[in-house]
Amino acid sequence: MLQTSQPATDRPVGGVEAALARLQRLHPKRIDLSLDRMYRLLAALDQPHRRVAPIIHVAGTNGKGSTVAFLRACLEAAGHRVLAYTSPHLVHFRERIRLADGPIGDDHLVDVLERCETANRGAPITYFEITTCAAFLAFAETPADVLLLETGLGGRLDATNVIDRPAVTAITRISHDHTQFLGDSLSEIGAEKAGILRPGVPAIVAPQRSREALAAVRAYAAEVDAPLLEYGTHWAYRADADGVTLDPGAAPRRLPLPALAGAHQLENAMTAVMCLDRLGGVDLADGAIAAGLRAVDWPARLQPLSRGPLAESLPADWDLWLDGGHNDSAGEALARWAGGLADRPLHLVVGMLESKDPREFLAPLAPLAAGLSAVAIPDEPASLTADALAAGARAAGVPGAVAAASLHDAIAGLAGRGRPARVLICGSLYLAGKVLMENG
Repeated sequence: MLQTSQPATDRPVGGVEAALARLQRLHPKRIDLSLDRMYRLLAALDQPHRRVAPIIHVAGTNGKGSTVAFLRACLEAAGHRVLAYTSPHLVHFRERIRLADGPIGDDHLVDVLERCETANRGAPITYFEITTCAAFLAFAETPADVLLLETGLGGRLDATNVIDRPAVTAITRISHDHTQFLGDSLSEIGAEKAGILRPGVPAIVAPQRSREALAAVRAYAAEVDAPLLEYGTHWAYRADADGVTLDPGAAPRRLPLPALAGAHQLENAMTAVMCLDRLGGVDLADGAIAAGLRAVDWPARLQPLSRGPLAESLPADWDLWLDGGHNDSAGEALARWAGGLADRPLHLVVGMLESKDPREFLAPLAPLAAGLSAVAIPDEPASLTADALAAGARAAGVPGAVAAASLHDAIAGLAGRGRPARVLICGSLYLAGKVLMENG
């Protein structure tokens, strides 16, 4: 339960870190899927979620944040004022709440957090729920053209799923993740993700590898009368070295390849463009979409690192990459990327949370890896130990997987291994955030 040492009518005091630390300490970051607490606090705040710009609501397992990044880049390239809510953050909590002029400022964040804390009056609520309410409060008080809303976990009972009628919804790639909350089968997970669909609201469905997940999405859409636009049935795309041709079900369009690396990012980019096609009331020419695809920036998604202590500890002819992927689908996407770059050996530096299965993530990468160094995520109590992760990597078939004492030790241990190589740090967004604090 969230409590304060002040009377309920008093506002707590302190800066951003003090406010967040108080919320973390007094109500640990646990997951308890329900919407009742959200509706109660939003009512106490005068329903800010009903006073926001038109919403594009995005759910799925992989690619949600990247899809939001593409949406934002294209809309901003057209001159629109865009709000965005994503999670988790990499370096600072402010990244989660993006206003029209950038991440929310410290003073503004403290203000909305403390107003939510006071309005909550010590009632039960989770950390993610109260911070989501704070985001809605900030969004309601910021003039904008579009709000991009990423689910945190699942969809049906996710804290963001209090929106009565979004303008567009999107379901990105569905795969295994958070099975302890969403179910063991892809059918169960797909049904949970589909919970954001609404009657009469167009829903863009990205390419799906699971027939079970897609069938669950179709069933829920039919139940609530949500019109689906599925990849492969209602829209498609094909890429070549010079660009991508999008067939949205009408006249094909030629667009540039997106700035983010990997074939999976092409999938996310085209899902975003399809969302924009169905977004009414917003003028968006192909020129703006092209500019957004070229300009998009989304850290820790196959991000090359060229500065900082880790990059500088490698020979000049090596390259260093960072990705926050951590499940089976992310491992497959990274394997497709690495398989297309066979010019040098690939060394993995991996850290993962103990709630993840390293064998599922690493199995697709095992045939491509020249070696793996396992590390514990710094200052993260829920991290797998380096020894346990190395054992999981060996079970997945990664040759010569070893434990390293730290990221720096792992990178330094690779630097003397002969010919130029490619190093990929991966396995967790929490690990990626630690890397970017010093090397971003």
